[in-house]
Amino acid sequence: MKKKKIQNIIIGIVAISIVGGIIAYNYSADQTKQKGFQFGVELEQIQQKVKDLQSNFYSEKTSWEEGDISKEELFRFYDSHISKFENVISSYDSLEPPNIFESSVKLLKMSSETQLLSDSEFIQWIKTGDESAKIRSDTYFQESVEYELQGLVEFYSAKTGVKKYDDEGEFQAPQNSIKQKVIQVAQNMAQMCDSKFKNDIGEFDSDEIEVEWFNCINDAKKWKDEHLE
Repeated sequence: MKKKKIQNIIIGIVAISIVGGIIAYNYSADQTKQKGFQFGVELEQIQQKVKDLQSNFYSEKTSWEEGDISKEELFRFYDSHISKFENVISSYDSLEPPNIFESSVKLLKMSSETQLLSDSEFIQWIKTGDESAKIRSDTYFQESVEYELQGLVEFYSAKTGVKKYDDEGEFQAPQNSIKQKVIQVAQNMAQMCDSKFKNDIGEFDSDEIEVEWFNCINDAKKWKDEHLE
């Protein structure tokens, strides 16, 4: 059980950290480029804060288990953790994302909100020993990771053109499998590789460019495989 929990923690931290690698995008339209850059920087900062909070959350429990801090110190840390996490979550509301990225921001916020619920139930379990609180914590944790993944897919959908700027309708969190969208996003990523590295007749101007294209295609395939696991 302990090993499984550690694995889940690692999965969550890795999922959160993925965002940092996808924020650096550019818009083709000059008039939106600066706004997009500022939004990307601010979103990355929020996600980094979430990552740091979660890393500290679990490391403090380890410190208590190893006798480095008292239970009273652990609970004081937990009180501070909840307060800091609530402040970070409120930061999502100050973002001004371009319309096409609004759904990804909402999903990432939902992921953080659900993670906070998980942390609160986890704290309840530590304080009372109530196993039902631990079960709720694990359930919320898995939901948080799923929202994180959906947020990343929404982000890539916008970035690669699967989601269009003229998409309409009020945002709703995805309820069904996102497998097809992952595949579609990966296909668009591969098409972008072709557009970037192949010439007008579909060939390569040099061996070096062909290697870059090959690496680009592999990155698209790797992303698809990781998100279909």
